[in-house]
Amino acid sequence: MLPSRTDVVAREASSVIGGPVGRHAAIGRSRAWTPIRVLFLLALCGLALSWFGKASCLQQAPADANSPTGTELRLDWDDQRQYTNLCYADIIGLFGAERLDEGAFPYRTFWFEDGPDGQQIKRYMEYPVITGMYMYGVATVARAWESAHEDWGVPAALDVVLFFNLAALGLALFWLVTIWATALTARARIWAAWMAALSPLVVVHAFTNFDTIATAMVALALLSWARRMPWLAGVFIGLGAAAKLYPALLLVVLLVLCLRAGRLREFLQTAAAAVLVWIAVNLPILVMYPRGWWEFFRFNSERAPESDSLYRVVSRAAGFNWDVTVLNALSLGLLVLVAVGIGVVALTAPQRPRVAQLAFLMVAGFLLVNKVWSPQYSLWLVPLAVLAIPHTRLLFAWMVVDALVWVPRMSLYLDADRRWLPDEWFTAAIVVRAAMVIALCAVVIWQIWHPADDLMRRPRRDDRGTGPDPDQLLDDPAGGVLDGAPDRLTLRRRGAAQPAAPPPTEPDLAPTAP
Repeated sequence: MLPSRTDVVAREASSVIGGPVGRHAAIGRSRAWTPIRVLFLLALCGLALSWFGKASCLQQAPADANSPTGTELRLDWDDQRQYTNLCYADIIGLFGAERLDEGAFPYRTFWFEDGPDGQQIKRYMEYPVITGMYMYGVATVARAWESAHEDWGVPAALDVVLFFNLAALGLALFWLVTIWATALTARARIWAAWMAALSPLVVVHAFTNFDTIATAMVALALLSWARRMPWLAGVFIGLGAAAKLYPALLLVVLLVLCLRAGRLREFLQTAAAAVLVWIAVNLPILVMYPRGWWEFFRFNSERAPESDSLYRVVSRAAGFNWDVTVLNALSLGLLVLVAVGIGVVALTAPQRPRVAQLAFLMVAGFLLVNKVWSPQYSLWLVPLAVLAIPHTRLLFAWMVVDALVWVPRMSLYLDADRRWLPDEWFTAAIVVRAAMVIALCAVVIWQIWHPADDLMRRPRRDDRGTGPDPDQLLDDPAGGVLDGAPDRLTLRRRGAAQPAAPPPTEPDLAPTAP
């Protein structure tokens, strides 16, 4: 696939270096510049910009009266630097908030905080096990680095700065895995992954929290499924769900598609592997520290709607506060409706939807109806959107708008005399973001119902225009065992037009990895 010919954005951008690639150009003969390596280079550029965006929050200043005894430096967040410079990162705040600076083991160590009703609440680490242990592992390495500085003079910095940089290094590697797996899953449209590599959401949120761990697991699960390894897909789904719960939504997608194709055996392999891996990861912590393990579920069940959610928009407009119990039931009920709706779409479509299409709809639907939509959660959609929606300008328009939500959100935390935007700007921004995500979902549903409009289904042709018949659509090049499988269960009306049988799937000729 040649982006400078097939992608309108790449074609226009190529004019800077002479225009689209020529018919007689020697392509694919360079051993150094493989597609994967070019995508890695682009991803590193995006990650570097993301780190520089957070670097302002890593500034150090001489210790003051509030600093611990014996310290010479402190983190310089004077004058609300973390908000005015748009560099705030949960990673920095969590180092102290989760007692990692004290060497506390997650899920065992507890502390007390004032709850919304003024009562004292016993708190533990509120992140799932893999994320919590990743934080603890990074904090351990940071402390070891400090010891090396004291014993051998190794260059060092504040412990929180070391923690952030080491965490960012690992998260960057997880994002590179996300790009690698997404590119290989895209197959003939491998270059589409450049949109994820240079996404504005990556620039703003790659290092806001620990979400790239889960995106890597989801991308690996999709790649494993595309490579016809259902059990391995289940392993990565289980690992992803142990880092963030949203990867478990892939099981709903695969269940619906496998029902239609009569591939329940493969689905059961995936689901069993996912459940076993999730249990294996969580069971030790659950057995040793049950209250600490349960904190993630307790915290989220008692959590009020976040300012980024549509529920907060409704409460502000109507002038009331949500009862948390009612809100939890409403959110769960809407999520069930989303899953049922996706199932109906999948079983009634004229041609079985692609895995990536339903995965995007499922995760997007979850974010829209969930009571929490933290800004960095939008990273979950980036690789799925690249695989599901082959429209560059549409995707970048959404990514830019979603990334810019960060600006009015930071304004919310500023003192009244410092705010550069009224609160209404933030409300408008999240409504526009939600509207754009809904528009993306509408595009996906349209292409599910009109598969001829889906560029991912169009067979690849060579430079001379020969090859597969362009009117003969592919099924799902990344569908794994579903690709080319006949339908066993559909809800289409009798007599409805049947899609033409898909041609044989092209052999999986993945580009050479670095």
